[in-house]
Amino acid sequence: MAAMTRWLDPDEQRTWRAYLAASRMLMDTLDRELQREAGMPHAYYEILVRLSEAPGRQLRMSELAQAAGSSRSRLSHAVARLEAAGWVRREDCPTDRRGQIALLTDEGFATLAAAAPGHVEGVRRHLFDALSPAQVDQLRRISETLADHLRRS
Repeated sequence: MAAMTRWLDPDEQRTWRAYLAASRMLMDTLDRELQREAGMPHAYYEILVRLSEAPGRQLRMSELAQAAGSSRSRLSHAVARLEAAGWVRREDCPTDRRGQIALLTDEGFATLAAAAPGHVEGVRRHLFDALSPAQVDQLRRISETLADHLRRS
């Protein structure tokens, strides 16, 4: 016997649609601003940030894909574009012949450093400035709960 569908009630439906609209519009706005001001999409910025925060500014490609929330094939394509720009370099992993390491170049780090102030200002303007301190705390707690739940799924 098939399980009954647990339809969303009107409040859940409004919440779901508001969440979708807000998250989509926020990411689209930040992506457009990064494209205009730094010449890169948000996905590339995220890769550069993850590499900049890693020891030695390098990560195995598989770890970078996981950290950036990307598939390996999508990440490989993005890293190829970042390599062409001179921002990232790939090297074979010394401990695993099948693996590769992505390294943030000095030029990539400088590009990230130049893009970061504008991006952070956009995040502040489009997200945090619209919320009270209590709402920021609620948003963090809700987001952590959802991320923990989805990691376990």
